[in-house]
Amino acid sequence: MFHFARPVLIAGLFASALAVLPLGTAASAAETRYPLMIKNCGLDLTFKQAPSRTVSVGQSVTEVLYLLGLSDKVVGTALWVSPVLEGFEDTNAKIERLADNDPSFEAVIGRKPDLVTTQFQWQIGPQGVVGTPAQFAELGVPVYTSPADCVGKDNSGGGDGVRTGVFSMELIYQEIRDLAAIYNVQDRGEELVVDLKKREDAARKKIASANGKLSAVFWFSSAELDIDPYVAGRHGAPGYIMSALGIKNVIESDEEWPTVGWETIAKANPTIIVAGKMDRRRFPADDVAVKRVFLKDDPVASLMPAVQQNHVFEMDAQAMNPTIRTIEGLEKLADAIAAAGLAR
Repeated sequence: MFHFARPVLIAGLFASALAVLPLGTAASAAETRYPLMIKNCGLDLTFKQAPSRTVSVGQSVTEVLYLLGLSDKVVGTALWVSPVLEGFEDTNAKIERLADNDPSFEAVIGRKPDLVTTQFQWQIGPQGVVGTPAQFAELGVPVYTSPADCVGKDNSGGGDGVRTGVFSMELIYQEIRDLAAIYNVQDRGEELVVDLKKREDAARKKIASANGKLSAVFWFSSAELDIDPYVAGRHGAPGYIMSALGIKNVIESDEEWPTVGWETIAKANPTIIVAGKMDRRRFPADDVAVKRVFLKDDPVASLMPAVQQNHVFEMDAQAMNPTIRTIEGLEKLADAIAAAGLAR
């Protein structure tokens, strides 16, 4: 079984994954027959051949490409929240970063891509701050959007959008398989999907005894510390993590990241607070150390049993978004719960 932290999966550990696959999966994945046509977020994309110059806007979709062994096809990246997956530091350092957050349309096109991938429609979408798929199509460049940001989600109102359906890791597996087909590396895609599913199953079993006994709130960040925090709604990646581990989400909103007051959160009395950890510094509370100080000092939050009992667990912010890292977040939360003795 391979893990995100090991780039050698491309050579040796992919082979070990094959040994556990049933006949007819990755071991016999079909070759891509071009032209390849894919439906993606309401658009019909056609590929006459595997792309050779990709600009990837969004950390998760970039990391999927790296995990599929396609870093040599990536000529530019943007929108980074956390450090790159452990083991891919050297690989990532060799690829031009167009922006930590929002690249310009000109910067993306300047890399002469034959494919642009995007993690979020708010960056490249009908109202994208970088551009629209139509603008790129006029220049002959297709845009592939992570299905997790458009399937079962309404982004028409701007911002983080509203989930109209429950997020599932199947959307990430669809992304992996789509990209594997586009680049004709289906074997690698199937191996990655199999590994992620095995890891999720192991994490579920680790704290199965706690099913139904725990509740949680996921705190991503706060625009200002004296206003309501951004916490996870029911249907996004944190909702999936909590559901998988048998944990109740005390936030009942369908919004991706609604703002909810600490008084309301305290009244719901979650057993666990999961605090987002990230390198991004768009807001003061992006810093997880700032989050911890706030929880300790705030007159309302500091009285919560979860704070007083030190049941505040950190999680990489990338795992809190619908990304390749969501399984990693599920694993780490299961480990933290078990270590704290909450799974008894």
